[in-house]
Amino acid sequence: MTVTLGQEWHLSLLGAWRLQLGSAAMTVASREQRLLACLGLLGCRHRSFLAGLLWPKSSESQAAGNLRTSVWCISHNFPQLLHTGADTLELEDSVRVDVRALQRQVAAIHAEPQAHVPDSFLESLGRADLLPGWYDDWVVFEQERLRQLRLGALELLARQQLAAGEPERAVAAALAAASIEPLRESAHLLLVQAHLAAGNRAAAVRAYSMFSSRLCHELGVPPSAQLSALVSEFVQP
Repeated sequence: MTVTLGQEWHLSLLGAWRLQLGSAAMTVASREQRLLACLGLLGCRHRSFLAGLLWPKSSESQAAGNLRTSVWCISHNFPQLLHTGADTLELEDSVRVDVRALQRQVAAIHAEPQAHVPDSFLESLGRADLLPGWYDDWVVFEQERLRQLRLGALELLARQQLAAGEPERAVAAALAAASIEPLRESAHLLLVQAHLAAGNRAAAVRAYSMFSSRLCHELGVPPSAQLSALVSEFVQP
């Protein structure tokens, strides 16, 4: 394979694993998929670390051999994708990774609270599941870390939109957070606040009632006094 001028590698880890050169999708074996995903998420790493992480049940020599084979396959079949150091591996700087783009956008939200956030990014935060169907221990850890990053960003957006007098957008952000973690009270608190700020008392009561019922059914506890107080004047005791 030859990479021509202007073509770029794109590695997608959100929603599903996918490698593209320009618009052309590549067929990649599972072992090499995991190595590329690991480098896309963790960045430059020592070869011994990668071998132990990706083949934890193999002996040290077997894991190192598996890694060498994967590196050869990737370098041979997908040029200009891997940067191989003497003891380290990483993706080439030119490779675009969707998770990294998402992380940069979240960092920008924290750095510039007043900056406009397009609806498309808010929507992508809500559905950006990392490598669904992958259950390797290291993947599960990264899935949870990204989930918490998304939740924090969505709740921050909801608070920012409330402060900016945009309750409808705050509702969208809070709903997205609640859909990721249905028992997360801070998300539902923001959702009720946003509905009330928009003048939608019925929607606020409905959101509260649904959360209260689910919380009671699954955990056997009521909502906090802070959340209940928001709708106390609209709810029959």
